[in-house]
Amino acid sequence: MALAPDGSASGPPLKDPETGESGHIDAPGLQGFVFALFFIFGGITSLNDVIIPKLKELFDLSYFQAMLVQSAFFAAYLIISIPGALLVKRIGYMRGAVVGLLAMLAGCLLFIPASQTAIYGLFLFALFVLASGVTVIQVVANPLISLLGPARTAPSRLTFAQGFNALGTTLFPYFGSIIILGSLATVSAAELSGPALDAYRAQESRAIVHAYIGLAVALAIVAAVVWRFRNHLKGEAHEASSGLGGFDLLKRPRFGFGTGAIFLYVGAEVAIGSLIVSYLMQESVLGLAEQQAGKLIPFYWGGALIGRFIGSLILRFLSPGKVLSVVACGAITLLLLAANMEGALAGYSLLAIGLMNAIMFPTIFSLASEGLGPRAADGSGVICMAIVGGAVIPPLTGGLADAAGSLALALTLPALCYVMIALFGLFALKPVKPL
Repeated sequence: MALAPDGSASGPPLKDPETGESGHIDAPGLQGFVFALFFIFGGITSLNDVIIPKLKELFDLSYFQAMLVQSAFFAAYLIISIPGALLVKRIGYMRGAVVGLLAMLAGCLLFIPASQTAIYGLFLFALFVLASGVTVIQVVANPLISLLGPARTAPSRLTFAQGFNALGTTLFPYFGSIIILGSLATVSAAELSGPALDAYRAQESRAIVHAYIGLAVALAIVAAVVWRFRNHLKGEAHEASSGLGGFDLLKRPRFGFGTGAIFLYVGAEVAIGSLIVSYLMQESVLGLAEQQAGKLIPFYWGGALIGRFIGSLILRFLSPGKVLSVVACGAITLLLLAANMEGALAGYSLLAIGLMNAIMFPTIFSLASEGLGPRAADGSGVICMAIVGGAVIPPLTGGLADAAGSLALALTLPALCYVMIALFGLFALKPVKPL
């Protein structure tokens, strides 16, 4: 059981042991805090796009090295998803949520020693710990929101909660740019060495520390509230774990192709988001200062927010496979414009890819899972682990930028990812044989 970055979920339902129906509790206050969880973990994920250019400058990193921020963060999906699910099954959803929140809090606080020692590896470790908590929270959040009201209105609550997730990814980068990228330093790390360089890094990274300390305070408050409600869920029923047995489903062409498409989609989305600031700062594009470029990241994630509502309406009337292929081709077209044009057209073409991304994850997920029947939970766990694409594709894209000496050429890799996604959409037009 797991939840993807855009709020899509999988896993065993909670059942009332007497009626066999999904149980619920009447706790509107708790429901508001669960919405806050969606908002926070969505925002924390997109905040990586802001700290990447900051750390790149502080440690004079190559694009490949800077993209390790995303590798450290998204590796948690691969490593923590299954242990996190087992933990939640053992201690329950509410206590599991508290564990996840405390892990996130610990990750935020680890930015303090990372800044004081000015060691890049400690920043990466802090991000991994933070993402581990996010992973556990995502294992919990969707079924928890399902419990907080009648079963018949659960889809409405889930959609509303996903809106908070997208709102977080839109707002956090803007304010993060003001706090983290607002430094007015008159020198750069490349001009310093020795103790002077260490002092510069410690001083300039304080902006990152301040941002994450603020998040730690918010997480502590939410954890305290959730702990207060730890005994409010009665009759939790969890299906027996099938271990790693779900990997045999990869032999099914539809599921195997779809799992690969999830890997490529998350990787492409994260890689593009990570390059936005550096790309818009180029003189041939918009020539913006670092902070001003960072403030435009919300256009990328905001496009996904708007596209989610538009896409949900379109998918009621058109084939999901066809729609997926069309938006993937749209992303390829925008990447070609961004890579081959200059000025505002290039910059805003890159930002507009967020609109194309909006329906991709849930559509790929549903198409890949079609026909799995009683194996749906196993399949969902495997698909969730494929989110590790966010740890692999970004550094490869950064390495390509370093080797070619061009961010425009590096966009070839995300474009190839979208080509495969478009092909999956066409492949999924064929009927699938149910298990």
